[in-house]
Amino acid sequence: MSLARPRGTDLRQKFATSPDYARIVPFAAFVALTFVQQKLGPPSAYWIYLAKTLIGAWLLWEVRPFVSEMRWALSWEAVVVGVAIAAIWIGLDGLYPRLSQPEASWNPGKDYGASGWIWNGVRLVGSSVVVPPLEEIFYRSFLYRYFVRIEFLTMPLGRFHGLSFVVTSVLFGLMHPDRWLAGILCGLAYQGLAVRKNRLGDAMTAHGITNALLGLWVIWKRDWSFW
Repeated sequence: MSLARPRGTDLRQKFATSPDYARIVPFAAFVALTFVQQKLGPPSAYWIYLAKTLIGAWLLWEVRPFVSEMRWALSWEAVVVGVAIAAIWIGLDGLYPRLSQPEASWNPGKDYGASGWIWNGVRLVGSSVVVPPLEEIFYRSFLYRYFVRIEFLTMPLGRFHGLSFVVTSVLFGLMHPDRWLAGILCGLAYQGLAVRKNRLGDAMTAHGITNALLGLWVIWKRDWSFW
């Protein structure tokens, strides 16, 4: 009598044997849950965000042994870029046409009263700790190099390719249609960091700093449209 292997084992084996799979699946799962979050109405936004943060964190843990570039790194360039992009994201708001209107489904103080700070904490941690590696391994590591070489691991992160540099950044920006211009500038800056440092960790750190500062701005100003 044979015993079925646990699904987690099968998933890790797939991550181990497919570099593409290891860098696409965590991001795709997070995006799919984001789509669901936007369709089920305001009450579901909080619980689905918690679910996708936990699932995203679990997937990152599963792929970590197989995505060697997914390691946080701190540098003065990462700090400067992270702070600058947060300032640009806020400063440009309302100065150019939107491709879609911001979602207004997140306002935990209104929906949960005094306990709303818990959901703000969940959002802050999710956006600044889980989202950066999810997006960076997909855009700056996988997509940027895949557009140049199908065997993308043979291309160093520090190699500059102008067309892929621009296309990847534009795609990243268009994934934020309510603030697409800031998103494109953001993508250019993070990709520039990855190329300059020849590693992904600085871009992850810059991304985390940007999202943390934006989250603090949202909570301070109660400008929920940024979330």
